[in-house]
Amino acid sequence: MEPKDRDSLHRFLFEQLPVRGEIAHLDASWRAALEQVDYPPVVRDLLGEAMAAVVLLASTIKFEGSLTLQLQGGNPVTLLVVQCTDRLNLRGIAHWKDPLPDAGAPLRDLIGDDARLAVTIEQKKRNERYQGIVPLEGETLAECFEQYFLRSEQLPTRLFLAADGNCAAGMLLQVMPGKDDTRDAWQHVTTLGETVRADELLGLDAPTIIHRLYNEDDVRLFESTPVAFRCSCSRDRTVGMLRALGEKEVREILAEQGHVEVNCEFCGRKYVFDAVDVEALLASDLPAEGTRTPQ
Repeated sequence: MEPKDRDSLHRFLFEQLPVRGEIAHLDASWRAALEQVDYPPVVRDLLGEAMAAVVLLASTIKFEGSLTLQLQGGNPVTLLVVQCTDRLNLRGIAHWKDPLPDAGAPLRDLIGDDARLAVTIEQKKRNERYQGIVPLEGETLAECFEQYFLRSEQLPTRLFLAADGNCAAGMLLQVMPGKDDTRDAWQHVTTLGETVRADELLGLDAPTIIHRLYNEDDVRLFESTPVAFRCSCSRDRTVGMLRALGEKEVREILAEQGHVEVNCEFCGRKYVFDAVDVEALLASDLPAEGTRTPQ
């Protein structure tokens, strides 16, 4: 029987060991991200792993705003963008070109040697922006993020990620900051963690996974936090984008098509501006009354 939609993040803590963990499940939120694009399985799975990873990453950082993971300049996956807010609302897209490697190929076969993988944190209230580069070291996306945590947080971290057409999931294990003599505890926890299979991450709920791995340890499981697919696109943001595009190009589109239509790649919403709308948005600093075409 298929598991019901879980769409949640579970935090857990080893009572006698200086290690903490998280398990993220994306079910309905993941399928919502797939509605707009028919991704090839190898690209779909990479995007799903990235979305699970960004939820786990967001949960380890104190911020109010958004955290964005962006891969750019790769080949054959030319762009991958995943964004998660402090409230665990997320969205993501990927672009690619053929030919693609077979499923299970190393990460470098998907993104090449020249790709850049950046993590950007935007703090809304402070109006601050921080960006760090994720080293493209390792055969998997999980291994890349382990290196990121080690370099940016100086904390030993293990990630386990999995995705298919129905679910994306991930588990994070991390040494708690400020703790000494963690080697034996860390080896114990990670050795057991490495036995988790992709089908278990995808198919079992968090309590069952923790019991399966750590039934002989004293583990405290906290209440879950909901995860949801949410797009931050809006009419006002679209107006700002058109203004940034420039009057000449906007007028050329209007002359050619009779209207200006902007489609959000993340959620599929359409924003349509007729000639009157265009004149208003170009003439004023106030948002024009554009029309969003319902889906």
